[in-house]
Amino acid sequence: MLSRPELRGTRGAVAVTHWLAAAAGMDMLSQGGNAFDAAVAAAFVTQVVEPHLNGPAGDVPILAYDARTARVDVVCGQGPMPRAATVDAFRDRGLDAIPGSGLLAACVPGAFGAWMRLLRDHGRMTPAQVLAPAIGYAEKGYPVLPKAAEMIDVLAPLFREEWTESGRAYLRDGRAPAAGTRLDNPDLARTFRLLVEESEAAGGDRERRIDAAVTAFHEGFVAEAIDKFATGTPMLDATGQHNAGLLTGEDMASWRATVERPVVGEYRGHTVHKCGPWSQGPVFLQQLALLEGFELSGMRPGGADHLHTVVECAKLAFADREAWYGDPDHTDVPLEALLGAEYADGRRALVGERAAMELRPGSPHGRVPVMPPVSEPGAAEGPEWMRQLGDGIPAIVRLTQAKGDTCCVSATDSEGNMVVATPSGGWLKSSPVVPGLGFPLGTRGQMANLVPGHPNAVAPGKRPRTTLSPTLVLRDGEPYMAFGTPGGDQQDQWTLNFFLRHVDFRAGAQEAVEAPAFHTDAVPSSFTPHVATPGSVVVEKGCPDEVVEELRRRGHVVRIAPAHSLGKVCATGRTGDGLVFGAASPRGEQAYAVAR
Repeated sequence: MLSRPELRGTRGAVAVTHWLAAAAGMDMLSQGGNAFDAAVAAAFVTQVVEPHLNGPAGDVPILAYDARTARVDVVCGQGPMPRAATVDAFRDRGLDAIPGSGLLAACVPGAFGAWMRLLRDHGRMTPAQVLAPAIGYAEKGYPVLPKAAEMIDVLAPLFREEWTESGRAYLRDGRAPAAGTRLDNPDLARTFRLLVEESEAAGGDRERRIDAAVTAFHEGFVAEAIDKFATGTPMLDATGQHNAGLLTGEDMASWRATVERPVVGEYRGHTVHKCGPWSQGPVFLQQLALLEGFELSGMRPGGADHLHTVVECAKLAFADREAWYGDPDHTDVPLEALLGAEYADGRRALVGERAAMELRPGSPHGRVPVMPPVSEPGAAEGPEWMRQLGDGIPAIVRLTQAKGDTCCVSATDSEGNMVVATPSGGWLKSSPVVPGLGFPLGTRGQMANLVPGHPNAVAPGKRPRTTLSPTLVLRDGEPYMAFGTPGGDQQDQWTLNFFLRHVDFRAGAQEAVEAPAFHTDAVPSSFTPHVATPGSVVVEKGCPDEVVEELRRRGHVVRIAPAHSLGKVCATGRTGDGLVFGAASPRGEQAYAVAR
């Protein structure tokens, strides 16, 4: 029994992790905008109403199918590390890993520029139009989500004593707002308004006004405020020390969101598009290549054979992620080999009847894999600052280390346009709010490592590998479905489960969204600290006892998660008869779909 129906309509569908954002997206469609306008407006609303999940200085990968060109593009909103970010820059500070909070891990903000690039290349509306809903909520207030209220309450001592600008933005009379009460952000509203004013003052056509907004952000008042704060104001971070950042206005001025070709794979008649290996996106395709050799449809959905097979393939694909993925502008990623049928055949032979307990990266073209260090939960080894956190550093500092909070935006319209993105970073627990701007910086740099020669080693101007990973699928050459989920390293496991339920087990989109979820934590975390749990399988409560026992018999270390707690998939798409549809997960604080 579904908790909600799969929504269908004729004009458009929007699925987002917040209902106000979904409504804003649909409002753009009602005003004559297309799916891209809807996605941009929805995304900016999430930056206001989900500040614990993303912000304007965060990052976002976007997949866009434009019906005019019949082509899928990737808009890369993953900003690079600053020019001063070298292995030695962190080693000289006594660090063995990049801290997960504060200013040292700050990258060039990518989200604002990426959304503007999508709007410029594919939309119809202006910055003033798509930013209007976000400005309204920032000025007049919005109801605080329970998770946001909880997080602000946990961080309140830090906000009162150290990150005081964050306290000014999120505390009221020194206290966290209660869930459901009204919270505004006048500084963020002012920032958005000034960007709109700069845009409108430029005059000219729509493209000129969009370019002016981007310039104001990356070279104007926003960049000036970030430069002054990041480099000149040491702030408490996860090392337990006060450190200034490396990000400068020059770093911001030299970057613009880029458009790239997607990485593409085929699976049972579906053409699947992902972002490049600067994301973890290709791991989705590697899993599909492995699974194509198994007859999943002949297995019991949610049974031990199904879960064991998918989990063991995930371990192999993610081991390759650890060894080989990185910014292809800076490192030679053997992606063609990793996605090749011959390589998949060899790797598939490693899937046995028992759970593998170690990471087993492959050797494409005979190359020797380089693996970064991994810590087991509770292990004594690890960077010195991690040991310090366990030896008396206030618990509040430990809580500032980000663990993969993300949003999802998907939109499809009647013209055949389709877009999906997973905006993240720049959340309220990643770093202090920048004075006068109303938002913090992103700390995606924590995902890079300090292992010289590794594909994901930190370097000036290099994108740290991100977990953010939307998916866009064509069927018979036509746009079919666009989906994503929050979830850090689990994104390409939970969305894979959704996709397999739909393709192999013939579930409808909403049914597939609501199907029992699972994943493995044997995959090293991309977030500092980089932890893995060998043999791990996590299933939701309600997984049949006989399935759990059989998995344990096969050697898996099974953990039971609360019911309906894994993932928050959002999906939109088109049916064979030209209708649009939307599906959204009821898990957690829920996602929301609107179709009209």
